[in-house]
Amino acid sequence: MLQDTQTIRHYQQLTDSLVEMWNRGYRFDDLRLYLDGYLAALRNTKVVEAYQVHRLEEEATRYLYDTSNFNMLQTERETDYY
Repeated sequence: MLQDTQTIRHYQQLTDSLVEMWNRGYRFDDLRLYLDGYLAALRNTKVVEAYQVHRLEEEATRYLYDTSNFNMLQTERETDYY
């Protein structure tokens, strides 16, 4: 569980970006590359402590592999074709 406010903000930004990329047609391989790059940037800039980046990685990976986060919402109403 993330408790640091800065890490939580990164998590929110990261997950929002993953969903947006999914909706634009990117799939899991691309999303995983994005996640890896994002985490690498955090590690290199040392904006967030290393243990917090590790926790962020665990939470973001869990989010990425939970398929319910990427289900397409059905926006069209079902119509009767009879």
